Amino acid sequence: MVVNLTLVLISSVLIAAGVYLLLERSLTRILVGVLLMSNGVNVLYLVAAGPAGRAPLIGLFEADEMSDALPMAMVLTAIVITLASTAFMLTMAYRSFQLHGHDEVQDDVEDAQIRRLAEADEASESFDESGDGTPDEDPGDDPAEVVGE
Repeated sequence: MVVNLTLVLISSVLIAAGVYLLLERSLTRILVGVLLMSNGVNVLYLVAAGPAGRAPLIGLFEADEMSDALPMAMVLTAIVITLASTAFMLTMAYRSFQLHGHDEVQDDVEDAQIRRLAEADEASESFDESGDGTPDEDPGDDPAEVVGE
């Protein structure tokens, strides 16, 4: 099978640009990144499908002359999924702009706490060192006080 190198390079550039934009904090840039990645993957599917052949209708053409219909069906499915994801992300970006005046994703408070604990190399209070799924207790703690009895 002969692969079209131009389409492979275009696909890789689209996917790389999409990944770069996905790492941004602006929802509109993330949306453009998703669109670029989706188009890159769709081109890659068509490259992997091989050269175009005859219509895949049994009885009209020989099997070796027909093109494979599965990659085409997967591309159509990917287009529909991308459309739904685009509508959802565009709605989120618009709502974020309405509420905050910008569409940048904010840091989560819990993530910032975990990052500070990791930098200080400390464990949080809820960390289970025993590994049995039960929270660690001090030897002086009364279980009745913990439950509230």
